[in-house]
Amino acid sequence: MSQSYDRGTIEDFGRWREFTAGMWAWIFHKFSGWVLIGYLFTHIAVLSTATQSGAMYTETIRGLESLVAVRVLEVGLLAVAVFHILNGVRLLFVDLGVGLEAQDKSFYASLVVSAAIVVASVPTFLAGAF
Repeated sequence: MSQSYDRGTIEDFGRWREFTAGMWAWIFHKFSGWVLIGYLFTHIAVLSTATQSGAMYTETIRGLESLVAVRVLEVGLLAVAVFHILNGVRLLFVDLGVGLEAQDKSFYASLVVSAAIVVASVPTFLAGAF
């Protein structure tokens, strides 16, 4: 026996006003995944300088590390990576049926733990930048 539900059309923008924690988790997870993919391509481009010469690679790394903007972006990259990992573990448990009723709370917990890890790591990333 099957049932069908009228979920409305995609163009019904009124549905998007009712964002829940699960919707935010989905959006943040997709966003962080795309950021990590973008970083991967940038990382490969930097690593490709090592194939030309070791000195060129060292010079590239030193040049990037001397920029304050790059160090701030590294903190952002850490935030994205930590959230993506924690939310991925949360999604794994939800898919296994563990903690399904508390998935909103686990989403907020992943945000808080991500923020705590990022804030604790800021001195390490920005040491010597100013």
